[in-house]
Amino acid sequence: MAKESVKARQRKRERMVAQYAEKRAELKAAGEWQKLDELPKNSSKVRLKNRCQLTGRPKGYMRYFGISRVTFREMALNGKIPGVTKASW
Repeated sequence: MAKESVKARQRKRERMVAQYAEKRAELKAAGEWQKLDELPKNSSKVRLKNRCQLTGRPKGYMRYFGISRVTFREMALNGKIPGVTKASW
């Protein structure tokens, strides 16, 4: 499990990306690179890292579910993800 500060930093970046998305798109379209440089660095989408929504784990992220493989397995075995069953043949 990631530290709370790491998870909080990620949430802050996600908010900033959403807040400045429209402004960044306008500046890029206009080609105003100087003004784009003046925006906060954390407002750039490339600074986001795919992390598990529940634990904050950065590795083994499953994009479709938004959680890590470890959390996915636990939830699937407990029946908390609808439509997912353990394979058996």
